Amino acid sequence: MPEKKHNHEPGDDQSQLPLDGLPVANGDAHVEAETEVTVEHTAESAMRGPLHQRMDHSFLEYASYVIRDRAIPNVADGLKPVQRRILWALHEKDDGKFIKVANVVGHAMQYHPHGDASIADALVNLTNKRYLIEGQGNFGNIYTGDPAAASRYIECRLTELARNEVFNDEITGFIPSYDGRNREPITLPSKLPLLLMLGTEGIAVGMSSRILPHNFFELIEAQIAILEKKPFKVFPDFFTGGLMDSRDYDDGRGFIKVRARIKVKDDSTVVITELPPHTTTEALLASIEDASRKGKLKVKSIQDFTAEKVEIEIKTPSGVDAEQLVSALYAFTACESKIDSRITVIRENRPVEMTVSEILEENTRQLVAILKQELELKLRQLEADLHFRTLERIFIEERIYKKIEQCKTNEAVVKAVYEGFQPFAKELVRELTDEDVTRLLAVRIRRISLFDINKHREEIEQVQAEIAETRKQLKNLTRYAINHLEMLLAKYGPLYPRMTRKSRFDEVEAKEVAFKAFKVSYDREKGYLGHKAGGEEFKIDCTKFDKLLLVFRDGHYKVIELPEKLFVGPELMYCAIPDREKVFTVAYATRDASFLKRINFGGFIMNKEYELAPEKSKILYFEEGTPETLYIRYKPAPHQKINQQTCKPAQLEVKGARTKGRQISIKAVSSITSAPTRGWDESCTTTELQFA
Repeated sequence: MPEKKHNHEPGDDQSQLPLDGLPVANGDAHVEAETEVTVEHTAESAMRGPLHQRMDHSFLEYASYVIRDRAIPNVADGLKPVQRRILWALHEKDDGKFIKVANVVGHAMQYHPHGDASIADALVNLTNKRYLIEGQGNFGNIYTGDPAAASRYIECRLTELARNEVFNDEITGFIPSYDGRNREPITLPSKLPLLLMLGTEGIAVGMSSRILPHNFFELIEAQIAILEKKPFKVFPDFFTGGLMDSRDYDDGRGFIKVRARIKVKDDSTVVITELPPHTTTEALLASIEDASRKGKLKVKSIQDFTAEKVEIEIKTPSGVDAEQLVSALYAFTACESKIDSRITVIRENRPVEMTVSEILEENTRQLVAILKQELELKLRQLEADLHFRTLERIFIEERIYKKIEQCKTNEAVVKAVYEGFQPFAKELVRELTDEDVTRLLAVRIRRISLFDINKHREEIEQVQAEIAETRKQLKNLTRYAINHLEMLLAKYGPLYPRMTRKSRFDEVEAKEVAFKAFKVSYDREKGYLGHKAGGEEFKIDCTKFDKLLLVFRDGHYKVIELPEKLFVGPELMYCAIPDREKVFTVAYATRDASFLKRINFGGFIMNKEYELAPEKSKILYFEEGTPETLYIRYKPAPHQKINQQTCKPAQLEVKGARTKGRQISIKAVSSITSAPTRGWDESCTTTELQFA
């Protein structure tokens, strides 16, 4: 963080302001301090008084606190502070029996200064993740979103996995709690990759974290691969199951696509059996009802039978295929979603971004370090046990206790014990100490009288064997760590199978699976167009995503969104869903001549008006497709020899809508039709119009 510069105006009382972290007195000390600090005299800095500085300092402290002590988990044990305090409270009260959640919450409040509600919510969340806390009672339903019962009605305790793999008081570092009355762990000496097992979300000041949960079995296998220096890959796994496409996961820096698992029961029924993560049945049903209300899909009925397992049965109306409904559910509802991954953690007291592989490697190094600490601790304890057992054997077997019977003072007793052990110094593990003497003098007479030398020697040999085995494990620490992980796989792996099935699925094109739930019509008398216009013309079946091409009699056209009820006037000539491949035959007349063209409507800008023919032209003919023959009749005129003609439109090339076309004639056209109309003179010689 850059050094703060304090800018002072003459006359300011700076006697209470800190400078460079030191208290500054007035007078010469103030002048001396100013010579050590570069002061920039700007208008902005001149306005920054004590209040501004206090606000800056307080905000930074607040931001740092939220990041480190509330929202972002620590990579060392994978826990947020509230989770760590809950587990520590459970550990302190653990006797193997279930404990009232209210009691655990109350005990955790000794360490967590933010109230009981946040503790209870975090405890329920941890219990529903199953790894660390076992619950008894109603802890809510992760499928329906139903809340847990009040904390006074439910009970919990540590799981065997947590009890064995997360705690070790003798190698745990402690700090004072918020009020100084207790000690709480800095981090727990976890031998599990809890950060990736549990997953978490957190929003802090200026940063956020979203870590997706992963499968226990696969994480442990990946740690074994790391120790064996083999490649590995792990992917998210969610307790709600569902389907997952992880092609874009990018080791935790990308995203995954998740889907509900939907089964087709019969031609008209589908059943949702698993939910995508972060979704409840209530939210899913709401999204289906909303999509149905907006016309994106058609549903006859929905029945939710969810209890311990998800079961949502959806029936389709007649004419709607169940397979089509499945695709529409993925396209328009919460049955499919995308989840981003952003791994921000606290490492060495600072927030950093990491990948899944980096976290697993960090956790594996920590596992080896903790196992080494435990083995060294065990070795010290075994050596201490061997030392005292050896002292005890010599003390009783060589009757050193007899030498203290004649001693009158405590000093004489201690001296007698020291002298008694001198001949046996080479048999001792280490030198005799005053603590050893005190402990020997506390041996009861009953223990001496019932002392079994042979049994004691066997116990010593057993301790010596354990010491040798422990030293061997310390020399082969990697192999020992792999054996430990393999033990975890064998013991706990079957309890946590993969719930989310890995799959590959392409993006569902919403336009392709949308139901034609809207019928657009045109009321020419009132001039309204739309699916709520109530007219009798056109009647086009549309989806929510369809656009409409409108062509008017004066020759202009435009493309619009699907309207509910839009006033377009009485001159609408054509309305349809635009198709760039569709060919139209158009004839129009200007003041000087008439023209014919074959066109298709290409690119367009929504709601922008385009001209199909020059201004003040008249559309003579407009139809989809290419008729085999067009019948052209001219208006009668003096000295006019040809009054009717035919032509073959197929002779013309297809061009853009705004092309001019080929000239038909300069004579005034009465009509152009695709079949002879009344008044067509069959006896008259008809010439065929040729297009060069």
